[in-house]
Amino acid sequence: MKKVVIISSEFPPLPGGIGNHAFFLSKYLNKNEYQVSVISDYRSPDDDSAFDQKQTFSVIRIKRNWLTYFNRIFNSYLVSKQSQIIISSGKFSLWIGALLSIFLNKKKFIGILHGSELRAGGFVSQSLTKWSLSKFNSLIAVSEFTKQKALEINNQLSVKVINNGIEIDETNFSKNYTDKNINLVTVGNLTFRKGQQNIIKALPLLITKYPKIQYHCIGIPAEKDYFLQLAKELNVLPHITFHGALSEDKKNAILAKSTIFCMLSSVLKNGDVEGFGIAILEANLLGIPAIGSNNSGIVDAIHQKYSGLLIDPNDANQFLLAIDDILCNYDEYSKNAKNWAKKFDWNQIILNYIDSIES
Repeated sequence: MKKVVIISSEFPPLPGGIGNHAFFLSKYLNKNEYQVSVISDYRSPDDDSAFDQKQTFSVIRIKRNWLTYFNRIFNSYLVSKQSQIIISSGKFSLWIGALLSIFLNKKKFIGILHGSELRAGGFVSQSLTKWSLSKFNSLIAVSEFTKQKALEINNQLSVKVINNGIEIDETNFSKNYTDKNINLVTVGNLTFRKGQQNIIKALPLLITKYPKIQYHCIGIPAEKDYFLQLAKELNVLPHITFHGALSEDKKNAILAKSTIFCMLSSVLKNGDVEGFGIAILEANLLGIPAIGSNNSGIVDAIHQKYSGLLIDPNDANQFLLAIDDILCNYDEYSKNAKNWAKKFDWNQIILNYIDSIES
């Protein structure tokens, strides 16, 4: 049984795309008879410990203190010495993997690229990331968009694309659009990158045609104050509900009543960008079509004019036309969304990772 260590900057139970990816990668490698150890930080110690005890693989958590960075590196080194494959996911994790590759050069090092980490930080941080990318035996990007961002940093890199996956649960296939009201929903941290502000800015126009439209924001309220003030200034606050972070059951209850999933993400000035958009596929699995931005990794998550529509995130008129199109063909979009989501089943996605590990 091959031993794999996954070094990740995030890990459940708290939300986060990198953590979500690392969890399912660990789970499905383990199901395919790899011995998996995960190294990540404590973010909510009591919840983390309870979550870790339920897993069939090992999770090593690093306490956050002034020794955090040293302990991450030290523990990663100890576990990696006993493993054949080292997978790094997240900015600092890429740095650790690159550093370890110098001392453990007989191991295989795989770097996972999500997108946001590639241009994160200032000159020193970006230089470390650029150096790190060249030290891996294999690089895997979660979208074609992320791959191109990596090649902009170093066009000599060899990067394979393996899209993010979702866990298929047949009991989820129960969403039917019967509510005459239009409920838009976004699942993700309330941040400028996720783009909730673009939807809020479009609401004055949307309301002129759909006066009962409602927008539901689910996620950690990181920049909620700005969004709240924007909604007040545009006089659209009665059309918005900020739910905050929710349990899976509560989140799914809101999704079940939703009409269209929206993620009009923005590219930030510092280069931070949405690398894929797994929440889109999770909504698709329920039969919820999606509208997403055409300038990010979301392009890989939406099949244009099939599972949803890709638009300019800053163009409210395009947004309105996209809503019109989906509503006029809702049953077809809903059916297609389910079929599209099933193509990203982790049982299939993991085979691509195994191929990269074994090659």
